[in-house]
Amino acid sequence: MQFTQTPPPPLHEITSFSSNMSKNQIVRPRQWPGFQTSKSIGSFGDANCMEQMLVHCANAIENNDATLAQQILWVLNNIAPSDGDSNQRLACGFLRALIARAARKGTCKILTGAVANVHITTHKFSVIELTGFVDLTPWHRFGFTAANAAILDAVEGYSIVHIIDFSLTHCMQIPTLIDAIANRLEGPPLVKLTVAGATEDVPPMLDLSYEELGMKLVNFARSRNVILEFRVIPSTSSNGFASFIEQLKVQNLVPVNNGIEALVINCHMMLHYIPEETLNPFSFNNTAVSSLRTMFLKELRSLDPTVVVLVDEDADFTSNNLVSRLRAAFNYLWIPYDTVDTFLPQGSKQRQWYEADMNWKIENVIAEEGVERVERLEPKSRWVQRMRNAGFRGGLFGEEAVMEVKSMLDEHAAGWGLKREEEDLVLTWKGHNVVFATAWIPS
Repeated sequence: MQFTQTPPPPLHEITSFSSNMSKNQIVRPRQWPGFQTSKSIGSFGDANCMEQMLVHCANAIENNDATLAQQILWVLNNIAPSDGDSNQRLACGFLRALIARAARKGTCKILTGAVANVHITTHKFSVIELTGFVDLTPWHRFGFTAANAAILDAVEGYSIVHIIDFSLTHCMQIPTLIDAIANRLEGPPLVKLTVAGATEDVPPMLDLSYEELGMKLVNFARSRNVILEFRVIPSTSSNGFASFIEQLKVQNLVPVNNGIEALVINCHMMLHYIPEETLNPFSFNNTAVSSLRTMFLKELRSLDPTVVVLVDEDADFTSNNLVSRLRAAFNYLWIPYDTVDTFLPQGSKQRQWYEADMNWKIENVIAEEGVERVERLEPKSRWVQRMRNAGFRGGLFGEEAVMEVKSMLDEHAAGWGLKREEEDLVLTWKGHNVVFATAWIPS
């Protein structure tokens, strides 16, 4: 996901909050829990101290304690500039998100005057821009490479391949897959591509319609002597793609298991937008359910797919507790801020898009609640259990898939790595899990 960001007024204007107060009102400094008041501002510059301050600030905002929140924000503003090192830029993103939360909650009125400073504007990419951008890091390329290898193994020998694509990156994975399919020894199959065209304004955004995108893919496939049939079904993650599944069945797009047609379901960083919790049972395709994610995976199993590939970020942003989410996000999202210094110069347009993406994630995790909080990542272990409960068993990634991923990682900074966890592949940065790739077949 990538964005441009309208440069905000300097966050040092946070000090203008005091103008909202009565001239006769005196704000008396208070000691922050867990901190020594004698410490200098400079000593707060490491990541652990900034995380603690963000936690205390979040608690102050939730408790409507404007005085304490203002004090902490003032310190953070001075030690976390938006053009500082990776830890400072990370903390700056959380600082802006906390200000946005204060404004949206309608509490801490003294803080809401700075909401104009935190506005993020999305960038609409052309296909060429987005293709180039996702190639900058392994964040998406890892999933593309691992998934395509698993898909190629699964569809070997089939004359028709039907791909159902739930992908955050608007089919950017498909051209590489078409290239590989075109070079099969037995010749290319007929490829049917059915895309879940999500209706939410979740980045990255394209500057053309899915119909136009489909024409580009059809033409690309034709240039590789592959016949591609493209369909898009408008759908929404908010109801677990219920309308998408229903239309698949109504339109009889799901192939008969006749040994000729393979059904591939590709899930790339989109399933975590399905709400992970439902307080009250509701209807999903006329069935009472209590978990949209559980029901969605069971619907996938009912299609009897040849293979399902699930790729997502390995973190947990699902807690209903703000502080728990803040800690989880802070201890995961340092990774993109750390990596960006290895491949993009400060001030470049692409770096603006890259870091605005992170700011959007942070703001959604911290500032939003309810249906607006869509960044609800779950760790690999939970998805693995969900898939097993839905009637799938893990499929091994072959050595060729591992070699393909390793070869791709060689094109990037030395900090990226690959590890195997049982049947799965995991992308790492300096030893920390980043993105996982899993392959599944019906059990």
